[in-house]
Amino acid sequence: MVATTLLDWQTKLRTGGLTATEAITTALDRLERLEPRLNAITQVNRDLALSAARAADERLLRGDRGCMLGIPVVVKDNINLKGMGSSQGSAISGSYQSPYNATVIQRLVDAGAVPLAKANMDEFAMGSSGEYSALGVTRNPWDNSRVPGGSSSGAVAAVSAGYAPYSLGTDTGGSVRLPAGFCGVSALRPTYGVLSRYGVMAMASSLDQIGPIAVSAKDIAAGLSVMTGRDPHDSTSLDLPDASRLPELQASKLKGLRIGLPKEYFTEGLSPAVKDVLETALGRLASEGAEVVEVSLPHSRFAIDTYYLINTSEVSSNLSRFDGVRFGARKASEDLHRMISQTRDEGFGSEAKRRILLGAFCLSKGYYEAFYLKALKVRTLITRDFQEAFKKVDVIATPLSPSTAFPIGSKTASPLEMYLADVFTVTMALAALPALAIPAGFVEGLPVGIQFVGPSLSDVRLLEMGAAFQELTDHHLQQPNLDF
Repeated sequence: MVATTLLDWQTKLRTGGLTATEAITTALDRLERLEPRLNAITQVNRDLALSAARAADERLLRGDRGCMLGIPVVVKDNINLKGMGSSQGSAISGSYQSPYNATVIQRLVDAGAVPLAKANMDEFAMGSSGEYSALGVTRNPWDNSRVPGGSSSGAVAAVSAGYAPYSLGTDTGGSVRLPAGFCGVSALRPTYGVLSRYGVMAMASSLDQIGPIAVSAKDIAAGLSVMTGRDPHDSTSLDLPDASRLPELQASKLKGLRIGLPKEYFTEGLSPAVKDVLETALGRLASEGAEVVEVSLPHSRFAIDTYYLINTSEVSSNLSRFDGVRFGARKASEDLHRMISQTRDEGFGSEAKRRILLGAFCLSKGYYEAFYLKALKVRTLITRDFQEAFKKVDVIATPLSPSTAFPIGSKTASPLEMYLADVFTVTMALAALPALAIPAGFVEGLPVGIQFVGPSLSDVRLLEMGAAFQELTDHHLQQPNLDF
């Protein structure tokens, strides 16, 4: 099957071949038919979606031709959407209903996009597989016995399965990029600050970023064009250079492009079949005039340790507010300490508890300097590695995962093995760099993705380069056969 891109939807809506109401009704019907099989969605407000669709139709009749007008969007369940809950994949969230829209959601709504549903996720965005949700495991649309990747499991699976052409996830250490690779779609982790985090439930604040997910790089650019920009509610937000090129994104020229291959990433841990797919993709770029050269990121061998020391420390701090006093579904008790203990013990899942405990240890007296502070210093060294590499090349190409999507349940008994699934994605998060995941091919019917990383604030150029690759290939247009 050939996937329907956002630009396809856009053309039909603009020419009158499809109304927004028809588009949303079709999307909701497909979602309801396939959901028992995938478990990608946590909640749907059909009335809210159809009301927004009718408003979009009125704007279309008035001649409005905005690039996101009438487009259905799925939203990860840790991003606030007014009138709907935000479970964050956790039992401790209880019956929380968001009283406001996150900045990125408000900007999409103002542009006429239609929020379709909230998406399942690993609890508090902690996971690489989509198996750590209190609302059940999300399944990979290409093979229901395999994981879709995490933590943005539902948001990615929704695009892969054709529920909607656009979705929003969050990426802390690879949470939109890894599942994009497993499910055969495109996803961007922007430069830190390019998208406002206001209205996103914080997990690890110095690493968290909203990540758009779509079929193609051009589709990602369309949504990014209305979401980016400085936000007074988020002091870390910033303006994106060249953002005016996003609405009508054009593929860049590949001739003369210098692509760096970090020698530390193409090691024995990488599946030979995956490596072959990546080499074929890079060969295709080279045939168009790109120059592929070896670079070194010597401190990347410390990336997993550094990432999980920083991540768990920030998790421990951020999740301390879920104690049943102001936040969290309270477990009644006459004793305050017992109430807090029971609320957290019954509300948090195993992975959340593990990271809270590890983070509390890292931040404790006598260990802060040995663990957390040292990790911050190594983070600086990792950032400098990239700065040196970008003096020689324009973009860096890496694998997304050592293998294709693995079977459900195959790694849950070994937290360390699960953490190593992020080995190729955490480095860019530590360095606050933009990283684009796009489909590169298939191994035994399962998608394989490739990751392109650019210098800080090169997001637009990175998307233009991704668009150029996708004009040479059709991997991103392949869709799993879910009709039954």
